[in-house]
Amino acid sequence: MQILGLSGSLRKESFNTAALRACADHLPQGATMSIFDLAPIPLYNEDVRAQGLPEPVQQLREQIRAADALMIATPEYNYSFSGVLKNAIDWASRPPDQPFDGKPIALIGATPGGMGTSRAQYHLRQVFVYLNGRLLSRPEVFISGAQNKFDADGRLTDAATAESLGKMLAALADWTHSLRG
Repeated sequence: MQILGLSGSLRKESFNTAALRACADHLPQGATMSIFDLAPIPLYNEDVRAQGLPEPVQQLREQIRAADALMIATPEYNYSFSGVLKNAIDWASRPPDQPFDGKPIALIGATPGGMGTSRAQYHLRQVFVYLNGRLLSRPEVFISGAQNKFDADGRLTDAATAESLGKMLAALADWTHSLRG
């Protein structure tokens, strides 16, 4: 099983990107994970799209399509998910053949705040309902107080969070297998 990770943060020391990297240490047997860098995705512009999808957008769409499942890590900005992530979803979801249709998706988020990106994740759920993404309902992983759960090198140091990520990845694998029949 191939899982594609998307981080809604471009920050070099992003807790969300660190959380995705930590997922690689907790994958179920037989699963692999790669992370797509959203930084090269240009701002959405219909005039640009009319001339053809930019190469980074083509790559994103192809990798989403090729993945068995997605793991999306989002920061929370102003009670919602990041513009970086929204922009990438907008580009990737343009017709024809938007690649989120029927795709198993799990959501996580890390923040120094106390809510653990819960509002951002709920907004993402709304977007993926429209795109017919197959969202994993449980477990939910909201990593609050992230500055105390990762070391200075971005390695996850919190055992409870590591256990939560492992449970989510196992559930995502089971969910993906059940959807694939």
